[in-house]
Amino acid sequence: MTHERMRKFNTRDTYPEQNLDNDLCQAVVARGTLVFLRGQVSQDLETRESLHPSDPGLQTRIAMQNIKMLLEESGSKLEHICRCVVYLTDIRHREPVYREMGNWMKGVFPCSTGIVVSALARPEWLVEIEVTAVIPESCC
Repeated sequence: MTHERMRKFNTRDTYPEQNLDNDLCQAVVARGTLVFLRGQVSQDLETRESLHPSDPGLQTRIAMQNIKMLLEESGSKLEHICRCVVYLTDIRHREPVYREMGNWMKGVFPCSTGIVVSALARPEWLVEIEVTAVIPESCC
């Protein structure tokens, strides 16, 4: 198998208010060495409930909890993150978002890109974090 798709879902279930029908997943493990995570937001992955609608720091905490869980389910860990892309809906959220991310990735030193966008998929989401990590042979 060249890749494994983890936590598959359809957008019609995640965004019932929108007319969508896309098959996606939360993570793809490529050839057992790379993990590509879908952009994570402040959403409970089991219930799809959005959490902390007005707090960018707490939204980041939930996104990082999701990232940690998905990496571990994929056979990786936070310390194996190579790249992250952070999407913010307001530049003023940068400090609380990056402060919270720093708590989770102290000593990791990933390549990181920050982008300010006009909106994310749901109006209550203020931050979205996408990561790519490796699965080392000695991991987990």
